[in-house]
Amino acid sequence: MLETSHSTITKGTCLGFDFGLKKIGVATGDAETGIANALTTIVSVPKQIRWNAIEQLIIDWKPDLFVVGLSHNMDGSDHDVTRAIQKFTRQLEGRFGLPVHQVDETLSSREAWELLYMDNGVSHSKALRLQDQVAAQLIVQSWLDQQTV
Repeated sequence: MLETSHSTITKGTCLGFDFGLKKIGVATGDAETGIANALTTIVSVPKQIRWNAIEQLIIDWKPDLFVVGLSHNMDGSDHDVTRAIQKFTRQLEGRFGLPVHQVDETLSSREAWELLYMDNGVSHSKALRLQDQVAAQLIVQSWLDQQTV
């Protein structure tokens, strides 16, 4: 069940994704504490390796739901990758049978870059390695912050 509306979640774990055509950032979130944490970055292709990695994360973390960032252009129109994100979202739901919540993630990768490289002085190469998973963390944190208790 793809969900874009807010719902009351008071406990449980979620896995969040910042989907990209080359890499997917992954983060976890805990609804009870309201805290998200960056987890890992998955190389998107080949697709079977991507799905195997996601399946292993689901086995390890036992999430109750997924949160996926949905990207749009600044004017609200679909971004080049919007359709691929929507397909990924449908596949997550279909493969694993868990609810999927979408969050506007416009500029999350830029925000992650600024947080890592500009604000905290992380080296350029390390910031590039961590950017996608920190973007996923920002997506999950945004979703957690929107939940009503």
